[in-house]
Parts: sequence; structure tokens; C-alpha cells
Amino acid sequence: MDRAEIMAELSRVEADFAELVGRAGRSDLRRRSSGTRWTNRQLLYHMVFGYLIVRTLIPLVHLLGRWGRSKRFAASLNAARRPFHVVNYLGSLAGGQVVQPAAMVTLMRRTLRSLQRRLDRESEQTLALTMHFPTDWDPYFRPTMCVREVYVYGTEHYEHHRCQLTFE
Repeated sequence: MDRAEIMAELSRVEADFAELVGRAGRSDLRRRSSGTRWTNRQLLYHMVFGYLIVRTLIPLVHLLGRWGRSKRFAASLNAARRPFHVVNYLGSLAGGQVVQPAAMVTLMRRTLRSLQRRLDRESEQTLALTMHFPTDWDPYFRPTMCVREVYVYGTEHYEHHRCQLTFE
């Protein structure tokens, strides 16, 4: 995916998320999602959280991609997969209860626009920086990923979970 396509996808997700939350009624938000232990509201928060992770990962890929020493780091993260999955689950459980849906829309908008601004400043050289990833953490993580792929990952994660929402 090129830069313009990533930018367009981030804009599309921003509008889609606002539309999803805008049409969700109280009963929709309380309903269990499909294939997760979260409610739709908690899953919506988790979808925002995915982009917050992207925003955190990009500087890390820049740093470790320049050093070229990410294999051990990824292996150590894979070794800590169980605590990660517990934190991931409980974080979205709590975040989905505490953060109001309208605030999720605002947080998503701010995060996506921050990613777009950062992407706009990336050079082709920085987009190509690569690091190893903990593949046991997420099915969309590949053994090595470049910065460009991390931008795309957020939308892959979003679309995966969007299909699990059970709005009527």
C-alpha cells in the first residue's frame, strides 16, 4: 500500500468509526460481540486501542530498525505473551467501561490524524525501516515488519474486529 492509500484508509476508518458509534444504541453497546468476551462497547474501545498501539509502535520500529537488534526483543515479548493477553483483555474491558463512546470517537479521530501527520513526514527510507515482531501477540503481526506495514496493521486489526460487532 502506498502513502496515499494508507492516508485514505485512515480517513475512511475515522468516518466509519464515528458512524458506528453514532448509530449504536444503548442495547447495541451492551450486547456481546461475536467471537470475543467483550461487549460491543468494550470491543469499540479495543479498536481504538489498536491504533494507540500503532502510534506507540512506530517510534519503536524507527529506533530498533536503525539499530538492527530487534530479534531478541521480539523473542522476549513472545515469551511474555500470556501477561500481554491478560493486560490486553482487561485493558479493553476497563477502557470500554470507563471511556464514553463519544470520547472514543474523539480519541480515535485524534489518534488517526496524529498518524496521518506522522506518515506525511516519513521518508521512503524511514518507511522501510524494519524490526522483528512478537508474532504470538497478534495474528496480524508478521515475523518482521517495516514502518509502512505497521501503519497498515492498524487497519487490518480494525477491520478484523469490526466484523465482530453485533449491532442491529
